[in-house]
Amino acid sequence: MSSRTSPISRPVTIRRAVARDAKRLTRLVRGSGAYAGQYAAAVAGYRVGPDYIEAHRVFVAVGADGHGGRVLGFYSLVLAPPELDLLFVADEVQGRGIGRLLVAHMQSEARAAGIDRLKVVSHLPAEDFYHRVGAVRTGTALANPPAVPWDRPEFEFRIPSE
Repeated sequence: MSSRTSPISRPVTIRRAVARDAKRLTRLVRGSGAYAGQYAAAVAGYRVGPDYIEAHRVFVAVGADGHGGRVLGFYSLVLAPPELDLLFVADEVQGRGIGRLLVAHMQSEARAAGIDRLKVVSHLPAEDFYHRVGAVRTGTALANPPAVPWDRPEFEFRIPSE
């Protein structure tokens, strides 16, 4: 098993994001390898600000290390209308289960908020990931030039009650 696909070996904690996480989350979005090349324009000026973190349910996956925890990924759950707005995993830990942990956490948060389904407009390279974690393709979000000049797959997570 390569290091790219081996499970994360240190404990991962998922916690609510706070304002001081904003710069790290912005760097994670802008530095994502999934948005390189033709997709770079979509995140070039993107900012996850403290105001965004305060307005939405943003959660961060943090790895246990000697530096107070390294951000491995994060997601943002928008309640009205219900949508998984952002989901990013650091390039160097992709394929190690962080995305699945974040999705499971998001589903738990959605369930606790009384949400039974929520939308995701996916980035093209993430389409297979959403299929693997149980999202159902529901349509296509049309291009929105100049920032997003390509169509994107739309998915829905159905959140079962426990």
